This record gives sequence, C-alpha cells and structure tokens, in this order.
Amino acid sequence: MVIPFKQLTMTFKNVQYFIDTPKLLTIMMSSINHETNEMRDRGFGPKRLQLLQDITGAFRPGVLTALMGVSGAGKTTLMDVLCGRKTGGIIEGDIRIGGYPKIQETFARISGYCEQNDIHSPQITIKESLMFSASLRLPPNVDPQTRAEFVDAVLQTVELDGLRDALVGIPGINGLSTEQRKRLTIAVELVANPSILFMDEPTSGVDARSAAIVMRAVKNIAEMGRTVICTIHQPSIDIFESFDEVCLMKRGGQVIYFGALSKNSKNLIEYFERIPGIPKIKDNYNPATWMLEVTSTATAENLGIDFVQIYKESTLYQKLREKPSNFLFAICILVHRDIEEMVKNLSIPLTGSSDLHFNTRFPQNRWCQFKACFWKLSLSYWRSPAYNFVRLMFMTIVSVFFLVLFWQKGRDLHNERDIFSIMGSMYLATVFLGIMNSVTVLPIIAREREVLYRERFAGMYSCRAYAFAQVVVEIPCTFTLAAIYVISTYPTIGYYWSVYKIIWYFYTIFCALLYFNYMGMLIMSLSRSTQVASVLLGACCTMLNLFSGFLMPKPHIPKWWIWLYWICPTSWTLNGLLTSQYGDVTTEIIAFGETKTVTTFLTQHYGFHPNQSRLVAFAIACFPLIFASLFFYYVGKLNFQRR
Repeated sequence: MVIPFKQLTMTFKNVQYFIDTPKLLTIMMSSINHETNEMRDRGFGPKRLQLLQDITGAFRPGVLTALMGVSGAGKTTLMDVLCGRKTGGIIEGDIRIGGYPKIQETFARISGYCEQNDIHSPQITIKESLMFSASLRLPPNVDPQTRAEFVDAVLQTVELDGLRDALVGIPGINGLSTEQRKRLTIAVELVANPSILFMDEPTSGVDARSAAIVMRAVKNIAEMGRTVICTIHQPSIDIFESFDEVCLMKRGGQVIYFGALSKNSKNLIEYFERIPGIPKIKDNYNPATWMLEVTSTATAENLGIDFVQIYKESTLYQKLREKPSNFLFAICILVHRDIEEMVKNLSIPLTGSSDLHFNTRFPQNRWCQFKACFWKLSLSYWRSPAYNFVRLMFMTIVSVFFLVLFWQKGRDLHNERDIFSIMGSMYLATVFLGIMNSVTVLPIIAREREVLYRERFAGMYSCRAYAFAQVVVEIPCTFTLAAIYVISTYPTIGYYWSVYKIIWYFYTIFCALLYFNYMGMLIMSLSRSTQVASVLLGACCTMLNLFSGFLMPKPHIPKWWIWLYWICPTSWTLNGLLTSQYGDVTTEIIAFGETKTVTTFLTQHYGFHPNQSRLVAFAIACFPLIFASLFFYYVGKLNFQRR
C-alpha cells in the first residue's frame, strides 16, 4: 500500500450488553401476569433485558470473519458494542486492541465502520467523497500527493476507478446503484487506512452478481492484512466460502460456534454433523442455509439440544492451548484450539509493543476540519439546484410582484394609508422571503445531519467545525438573494436615493434573510424529523407575525406581552427598514384627520424613534448570531440517532 498500517488483533471476553426493559413490554407482562408485576414493584424480577451473553472471541489480521445468526441474534448489536457505537445501555466485559484495553477515542482513529445504510452527501463525486475522508482521517504528516495516490489505490481496490467522477446521487432516484454505493461506503472507510474494518451487511439489498463484486472488494481488503469483520445474512455458497471464520450466534445473544470454515466449509459441517440428531447436509446444498436451519430454535426444541452448552463443552472451546505465531497468515483451524486460552494469549501485548496513543482527539486541527467541511458543503450546496435555484427563482418572482404592486409608492406620501402601504410592503417582504428561507433549508439540514452522524462517529471532525462551516456556507447565497431583492425593488418602489439609506436597506434585508435561515437550521437541529420541524417552524413564524409591530403596533400591545415584541426579530427589522427610509422625512401628511410630519407619525403610531438607529442596527445583527450560536450548540449536543 501507499501508506503502511499497523496490524492489530481485537479480543473480547465475557462481553455482556443490557438495556432497560421497554415500558410497553413491562405493561404487556403486567397484563399477562399480575404476580410478576407485583414482584417487580417490590424490587424483584428483571429490570433489564440482556441482548448479549458471555461473548468471547478474537478477530485477527488477515482473517475475514463473518458474524452470522437468525434475525434478532445480536449480530449488529455485538458489532456496535465492540465498536463503541451504542448510544445507550450497559456494556460489561473486557475488550482489548493489540493486548491493551480499548479506549474509544483512540479506537476510532485505527478502525472503520461501514454501516448497512449507505449514507453519503448526494452532490459529491466518488473521488471527492474519498478525498474528503482521507484529508480528515489520515495523519497530518501525509502530504497531498501521497494522499491522492492512496485514494487512487483505494479506488482500484474497490473497483470504482472508472466511476471516480460520478455523483453519488440520491438512492433510488439518481446516481450510483446500490452495489456501487456499498463499495463507496467501504472505500470511504478504507481511505482512513484502518487496521480493523467492520462491515454491517455489506451484501444486503443487492443481487447475486453485485454481492459477488462487493465481496471481492472485501476479500481484497482482508488479504492486505487488515482485520475485517462482516455481519451477513444467508449468503450464497460462493460468498459464504470467501470467509475464513464464522461466529454463529443464536437468538438471545449467545455464541454457538466460533471457528474456521476451511475448504468447502468442512470444519463447520463436521462440527454440527457430530451433534446427535442433526441431519447431514445434502449434496450441493448451501452450508450457510443448512447451518441456520439445523441451529434454529424449532430444531433445538424438537431435539432437546442446547447448542450453547454443546459449544462450550466441545473441543472447539476446550482443547489445545497454542498461540498463533504468525498474525498475518494465521487462518488457524479453531476447532483444534481453546477459545478461552487463545483469547487470553492474544490479550497479552507483544514484547516491545506499546499502547496506541495520539496527541490529539482528531487527526487534523480545527482549522483544517473547518476548511474540509466548508469545501464539501459548498460543493453540495451549489450542486443542489432544487435548493438554490428555487430560492433564486422565488426571490426574483417576488421582487417582480413587489415592484409592480408598489411602483413609485416610496415617496408618494399624503396620508396614513400611504404609510401603511409602504409598511405593508416591508412587512410582506420580510415575512414571505424569510419563511421561504426557513422552509427550504429544513430538508438540507436533515439530509446532511444523517451524514454528520456517520462522520462524527468515525472521528473525522468535531461538531463545532461542521456547524461553523454550515453557518458560513449560507452567507454567500443569502447575500446574493438580498442583492437581487434590493437591486430590483429599491429604485422601482421609489425610495430616497442616498448611500446611507441604500446601505441600511440592504443591511436590514440581508440580516433578516440570514436570521430566518439560521432559525430554520436551529429548529431542524432541535427536531427529530422534518415533519416535526415544519410544525415548530409554523408556530415560530406565527409569533413573529403577531409581534412584528405591523398587525398590532407597539403602543397598542398589552404591557404584559411587550417583552415578546422586544425579543421578536421582525419588529426590529421593520423598525430598521422604516426609520432608515423615513426617520428624517419632514413631509407633512394628514393622519387620522390631523396634520403631522412623517417622523412624528412613525414615533406616535409605531413607537419607532429615529435616534435609536445604532441600537436597531446592533439588535438586527445580534439575531443571526444568536440563532447561529444556538444551532452551533445543539448540533453537537443533541443526537437523534439511537443504536
């Protein structure tokens, strides 16, 4: 390989995993057995569910291991526990890497995890996805040329070299096929140069030919000397025999076989055929299917067999206490080895070895993390026409409507209705354009958040770097939208020509669009789904309308609700727009039967004071910063992904 890696063995002994008993299950048990419920109330009975029980084994370099079992056996649960990706529950047992206790922050630097769901940014090409991962996960001492060569080598390993410039796309709509996405998921983790690679169902959702292509890539990775573990469900004969070892689990999270396959699955077949009552495998029958059939719960109950007890009493578990001498090529036949003793031997650090240690939590510093995140998000945003083009078109159309409806009304002031008309145009522009910005950003944040969860678990960057990049990437587009609106409406509505007034107008519109955008991002970061976020956004926009100062001016708001007016960003926006244009206009108008200057009317009717322009400018700038800071905080604080 272009970049060397350290071969590492992973051992685990007596691993247990518990979760709290779900309330629904407790209620069902209570309705079935009142006595059980009564005992639980007194503190007796199980309060936790055990999903993994006494799991012991080892994963070694150069060995391709399959985690198998029926649905609900705990394959993915075991993988998540070993990887440290569980977000809840209690984990017990001893897990070691290279003979040293596992530390999650360090483990993320030397491992890769390929999730079953292939989650990637859709508007990024294959090579860009790999370059992004490599730039953040490889050590900083790797120069750009070596990094590019390593990415090219990985593309060839997973056979994606011919598609390097293809966009990932959206699953089922455009872009890569399911099988190509699987290989991309593997490649994104492989460019991190991991010593240990976990794969959750790498062949799920693909046809036989595609599964063979994926497994060929997986086999290539294992043959490099990396430790590779895959969960897999009912594979074909060819795919099954590409594995070197199998860890078979039964429902309830217990191991009933952990050993080598050998050619034509000879070791596995001989082991189960020696069990009394187990039917022999038919000619040309799939050993994986046969293995799952003969170890099913129904078969065990009919024959009165406890496969867990048989496994623990077998020669597979108790004989020969020899330590493998060559880690790279030790695809040893575990039916002749004592699992407990082997794990014990492999849990002892090699002479002259040292524990893994890194000076920093992440491979790259925060500035490099921000640059990489900003680069990827910029590409993703500007390649999303459904997002940017819709916003640009909506802004253009709304600007045309406003210039037609309010043509040269800016200085045509004779009575209070003319002021109301201008105020209405400013109010409608702020609300309509702002809500459009908030609504359209929701699915973008939701989509990128799924990618964030995967990349954060992989230890690629801190949430702060990602959130800051997400905030900054919105500024250029928002600036463009504000410029389009100001250029279109300022001269056509007929506002006063003054550099000061034009700058104020643009500044206020830009800040308004920005804080609406950040408000949508904040609400999405607080919501589990876009549906929930849409409801919350609707409620927030209603409050922004009611207390904006247009439907009910400030002097008419009840005193016990005036605090909502002061914290409402739209009230400050309308204050800035109106006072910057008319705060110094001394033209007299007839307002409610009285002759007043425009400035006096604004002060008496709306409560807008022209001498407070600095305070208004400061408040308008604070709202985008407040919403962005809250988004910055909650993106890292909240995690709606439960494992």
